[in-house]
Amino acid sequence: MKRRDLITTAGATLGAAALSGPALSQPAQNRTLKFVPQANLTSLDPIWTTANITRNHGHMIYDSLYGMDAEFRPQPQMAAGHVVDQDGKRVTITLRDGLKFHDGEPVRAQDVVPSIQRWMRRNPFGQQLAAATDAVEVVDDKRLVFRLKKPFPLLFAALAQVSNSPAFIMPERLARTDPFQQVREAIGSGPFRFKADEYNSGSRVVYTRNADYVPVSSGTPSLTAGPKVAHFDRVEWHIIVDAATSAAALQTGEIDWYEQPPPEIQMLLRRNRNVKLEAIDPLPLTGILRFNHLHPPFDNKRLRQAILPAINQADFMSAVVGTNAADYRTGVGFFTPGTPLANDAAMGPLTGPRSVDRARALMREAGYTNQPMRLIGPTDILAPSAMTQVGADLVRRLGFSADILLTDWGTTVQRRTSREPVERGGWSMLFTAFSSFDFANPAAHFPLRGNGTNAWFGWPTIPRLEELRDAWFDAPDLATEQRLAREMQVVAMDELPYIPVGAYMSTTALRSNLNGRVGGLALFWGIQRS
Repeated sequence: MKRRDLITTAGATLGAAALSGPALSQPAQNRTLKFVPQANLTSLDPIWTTANITRNHGHMIYDSLYGMDAEFRPQPQMAAGHVVDQDGKRVTITLRDGLKFHDGEPVRAQDVVPSIQRWMRRNPFGQQLAAATDAVEVVDDKRLVFRLKKPFPLLFAALAQVSNSPAFIMPERLARTDPFQQVREAIGSGPFRFKADEYNSGSRVVYTRNADYVPVSSGTPSLTAGPKVAHFDRVEWHIIVDAATSAAALQTGEIDWYEQPPPEIQMLLRRNRNVKLEAIDPLPLTGILRFNHLHPPFDNKRLRQAILPAINQADFMSAVVGTNAADYRTGVGFFTPGTPLANDAAMGPLTGPRSVDRARALMREAGYTNQPMRLIGPTDILAPSAMTQVGADLVRRLGFSADILLTDWGTTVQRRTSREPVERGGWSMLFTAFSSFDFANPAAHFPLRGNGTNAWFGWPTIPRLEELRDAWFDAPDLATEQRLAREMQVVAMDELPYIPVGAYMSTTALRSNLNGRVGGLALFWGIQRS
């Protein structure tokens, strides 16, 4: 199923939207940045959810002990430095001077330790660090110590993680919240403050520059490393679901930045000299079909495997970015294309001849007899919505007894947490996408875990995948890492915690007078108006 050709109708809508669309307020032009995000912000807790929109919100207001540069090297952020002793089994980290939370309280090690402990409960990289750790302890207000069972060379990379659920530092009273319950306040120490009094889910999110924030004193802004200098006093996220309205507002200057314009809108925006389009991330994002492993029908491995001959990655990716093959990748496995661990092991079921008829036959052999299944997905976020539309068409053609439940992204994010069977409101299948750094290696790769009810939504139990992941952390060199990644992909292609449905280049659109954007995701330090 291909994305419908909306260019003509979108062009007509753009003109109308410019005249009759919702007018956005116009405060001082040089001090306010107006942004249309990829989705509505429904959860404020970046530890509780892996939704990209909440991750982006987290990078606005929180900071972390270490940042990650574009070469995937950790650099000190809130940390002034560290000392490693006892043959690598004791790591003492000292905080920078002048760190303050948005409520005016100083950042202390007493805040950092419970923040790290909460993060370690939910994050795959953090869980691995926790398994190697005897204790994380407060030394004094400025210092904390990791007492490790064995050396953990990736400790600083873990604390610098960029992807979903980073190790953000919160005040102690918030950090002690049960990690499986949402924090309801958004107070960090980062470059922007969250304006709770102006937050209106589904309409607007507002941040103001944190005048007390002291950026690191050296380095170059690169992903989440280096000085985080905020050039705007105010950043407004305007939740506009209609793409034509967003594009019209961008063209007239009513908004400054449109995070994820769909491909038919991109074609129109390229004609406007006051707008520029660029890749938000230099590497592609991977789309996935995630199964619920707890309940029928996809607790049956043979049924998961039966779908493989019907998966055409080009169909899914062209629905996201259009038909220009340069904008997407096929033959995509379980690691980000273009990164050292990407490989072609066991990829035959996804790269061989495509056949819905063959998939139907395999479904019958697997014992499928019209059991109900439910596909959940959003209508208001580009990539998951487009992939879900293709997936909905596919499950119908395959002959599934399918309930297609489409809602807004916030509701989908809430619904996917349900572990109930379909007949009690649960789900069977969903589509989503992950940033390049999420799938670059096994450390932060949420969907590649096989640790059962502790795994990411879908909850697969695959002990061999966990064994190989553990071995990867102890790999002495890149060649060993690559061998283990190939073995992981062989296991994953057999067990199918998910099916990769391709990778795509995500394009973002900004006013031409904006410069200094830091690449990787929607980050708001560095960017300024010329």
